Amino acid sequence: MSPVTRSALGWGSLYCLLALLPIGWLLLSPPAPRSWLGEAAILLGALALSIMALQALISGRHTWFAHGVGFDNVLQFHRQIGIGVLFLVIAHPAALFIAHPSLIHFIDPRQETLRALTLMALLGASIMLIISSLWRKRFGLSYEWWRLLHGGLALFIVFGGLGHAIMAQRYTEGLVTSVGLALLILLPAGLVLETRLVRPWRMRRRPWRVVDTKLERGDTTTLTLEPAGAHRFFFQPGQFFWITLGDTPWSLQQHPFSLSSSATNSGRITFSAKRLGDFTQQLPRVTANTLAFIEGPFGAFIPRTNNPSGLVMIAGGIGITPFMSMLYTFRDQHNRQPIWLIYANPTWREATFRDNLDDLAQHLELTLIHVISDPHEGWEGEEGYVDQTLLARCLPPDDGQRDYFICGPDPMMDSAERGLIAQGVAPTHIFSDRFDIV
Repeated sequence: MSPVTRSALGWGSLYCLLALLPIGWLLLSPPAPRSWLGEAAILLGALALSIMALQALISGRHTWFAHGVGFDNVLQFHRQIGIGVLFLVIAHPAALFIAHPSLIHFIDPRQETLRALTLMALLGASIMLIISSLWRKRFGLSYEWWRLLHGGLALFIVFGGLGHAIMAQRYTEGLVTSVGLALLILLPAGLVLETRLVRPWRMRRRPWRVVDTKLERGDTTTLTLEPAGAHRFFFQPGQFFWITLGDTPWSLQQHPFSLSSSATNSGRITFSAKRLGDFTQQLPRVTANTLAFIEGPFGAFIPRTNNPSGLVMIAGGIGITPFMSMLYTFRDQHNRQPIWLIYANPTWREATFRDNLDDLAQHLELTLIHVISDPHEGWEGEEGYVDQTLLARCLPPDDGQRDYFICGPDPMMDSAERGLIAQGVAPTHIFSDRFDIV
């Protein structure tokens, strides 16, 4: 069992325990049952409330939580759990009204207007929370405004749901029970304050400055940062950080980027980004001495060092950035393990770091394989897409010990994963960096 799988199982078990803890607390003093479906419906609502509160823990970028799993995996878990919570939120009143039709008056605004409107608002907020997250780009919602909307809706649902549970007085009758439930729900939700207020307060004492802005091939920009003080930034190759550009760390404008520089230099870091979104479109205009605040490092997309079987890197487009950090670090550490890098791009012109890779190949045991899907006339390298046929042609047979790292567009990553597994590579030796948030 790989360390990532072992860590995921451990943290997953802890998460299930925390999610069920409020239900266990409520069941310590259960009321007289009315019907099995009615009681199950109420407990479904309690479970939905508990999971909504835990979403703040999952998405809060806490380095102590799910360490070793990888933030991209945690983020995917956060999304899938969010969709599941919506079904719980809908199932709670639906099952309750089926079991006890007389309770439909809870959502009748003619009887208790405020209560009815609040319950309908909670359901509407839950639906809006999921829809705005799944289709943010389709709605043209900027990341900054989505982040504000997402956090606001989540807090409204948690606090509103908690108030509803306590006021309903079913399983929550008594001061001790109500206060205990409130603490179990508000403690994880309160981590939002640590993320949004306390953490920026600490970051303000460790500012950085932009010292260079470089335009690269493929419509990519590389920013170089140095600390404005004696602090340093220690990371491992393949990790990423969150950056805020401007005079204050208290900003909605905070975005994640993989580091593309060597991990051996903690006093000078770089990141590279292709102009794809609102924020990255502005990067070429960032000037020297612009203040920056960084948070991290995060991620478990970290290769083993000195693996005799070597390492395979499969990159698509700007997904090359974490691999640049790995390769620069290996060069500086005089690491001589065999490395195969498959670098896929639509055109040769868009191969952002091709010159840098040629130079690195002079210092490493690096086999460099460019794959172009739309080759120019006279192109003599690999053509097409990264699939099983290409992988079988370009890579040596797997020996059961070699690690495979993949980063790039989702279709390429899916195809590469299928191709590797079809060749007999164990899934526990395949590491994919899926990170689509901006």
